[in-house]
Amino acid sequence: MRKINKMEYIYAALLLHKLGKEVNEENLKSVVAAAGAEVDSDSEAKIKSLVASLKGVDIDKELESASLVAAAPAATAGEAPKEEKKEEKPKEEKKEAAAEGLSALFG
Repeated sequence: MRKINKMEYIYAALLLHKLGKEVNEENLKSVVAAAGAEVDSDSEAKIKSLVASLKGVDIDKELESASLVAAAPAATAGEAPKEEKKEEKPKEEKKEAAAEGLSALFG
């Protein structure tokens, strides 16, 4: 069995929340064990710390505000820079202007 990192405990908590289960020590231990990870004394301390830090937190509200913050820079980063449209003369006008310029050279 392998040990899991801190973020994986958070993923486990989010999974429980998404499933409508209570995010508590016992449920987190179950998710961690089901994922094939080792639940040792170090894991238990991390789980207790996570549960304590989530006490009184509205996870839905936090996820909503986090996704709004993350989406704002992505929207502006994805936009292509606005190009100024140059008024281009039709090709006929360009040819006429070029012909006039050449005639001025040869008098």
